[in-house]
Amino acid sequence: MIKKYTCQNGVRIVLENIPTVRSVAIGIWIGTGSRSEDPSINGVSHFLEHMFFKGTKNRTAREIAESFDSIGGQVNAFTSKEYTCYYAKVLDEHAGYALDILSDMFFHSTFEEEELKKEKNVVYEEIKMYEDTPDDIVHDLLSKAVYESHPLGYPILGTEETLNSFNGDSLREYMEKFYIPENVVISVAGNITDEFIKDIEKLFGSYESSYKKQEYETPAFHYQKMSRKKDTEQAHLCLGFNGLKVGHERIYSLIVLNNVLGGSMSSRLFQDVREQKGLAYSVFSYHSSYLDNGMLTIYGGTGSNQLELLYETIQESLSKLKADGITEKELKNSREQIKGSLMLSLESTNSRMSRNGKNELLLGRHRTLDEILDKVNEVTEDTVNQLGRELFTNDYAVALISPDGELPKGLK
Repeated sequence: MIKKYTCQNGVRIVLENIPTVRSVAIGIWIGTGSRSEDPSINGVSHFLEHMFFKGTKNRTAREIAESFDSIGGQVNAFTSKEYTCYYAKVLDEHAGYALDILSDMFFHSTFEEEELKKEKNVVYEEIKMYEDTPDDIVHDLLSKAVYESHPLGYPILGTEETLNSFNGDSLREYMEKFYIPENVVISVAGNITDEFIKDIEKLFGSYESSYKKQEYETPAFHYQKMSRKKDTEQAHLCLGFNGLKVGHERIYSLIVLNNVLGGSMSSRLFQDVREQKGLAYSVFSYHSSYLDNGMLTIYGGTGSNQLELLYETIQESLSKLKADGITEKELKNSREQIKGSLMLSLESTNSRMSRNGKNELLLGRHRTLDEILDKVNEVTEDTVNQLGRELFTNDYAVALISPDGELPKGLK
């Protein structure tokens, strides 16, 4: 049972008591990420996430790390395009202690000059490491091809140039503008009682901000084709199709469609590209949902001399899927895979905390497990096939990273 409570200042708390475990996962979710940035501060959401671990008025960076190590707990954070999350997982007896440290990081981080300088270097190295993984960069290139100058097309890590401009004042200014109470959700899952809500409210329920929640500008979906020459062993190809936003009524049909296309080892792309033709080690599809739009991405990596064949094989798979639709067996298998994946994830307090935090932040509602299973069971061959015909049109964006940067002939 999920308990939901809204503090007087607008901070939302969602708590799910799971008495059968001995752990508690606590997440602070903030509805801001790289989408909230402009070109001059691109990367600030991610850099701020790093700086939260670099010392507060009460604890040094080392003391923060030792605090969690000393209780056998885990603490981490991540930044996405539309939200940032700071979270900890600890034994139930240490839940209050973990909450206290997370709130200290949230409210009292100092952003000292010496720590800023060191952490900038760390993120520089993270950017360089990212540049060494073309199978990751190609997805950012696809976002740029689709969203152009819209913030959804920005890299989450930012650039060395923007990173260099950040200081304590710019971080505090960004926090003041976007870390506002109505943008914050505290999600807790594990062996914890409802009384814990009062502890959270004491720490997070009274701070205020003069800023209002930002309204996002809905981006246009562009069908550009971008390529980049890079000294790589493989050619990395991505195709991007216009998808569905978070919470769309047809999202479960899309989940099934993606699963059949490239979401598992039995998927069409995996079987056609890897198993039958041996063209790629890695080939898959996935869907990204944002607040007002979405994108379905197909990725494949292969030797440059096989790029044309890879592209043709992907097109053949899509054409067959559109013309013939999915089979009854594929529908049944996908439903069971989705149900199994959902049920297995519920065994982890971290997964439950994440699911509840994201649902509250992005949708403002929580479906029960039975409601979700009913939605999955409502998906039919017709709903999936209709969606496939709508999504897989001749309009799609392309991103390629390869040794020569030359797009396949069919894309020129």
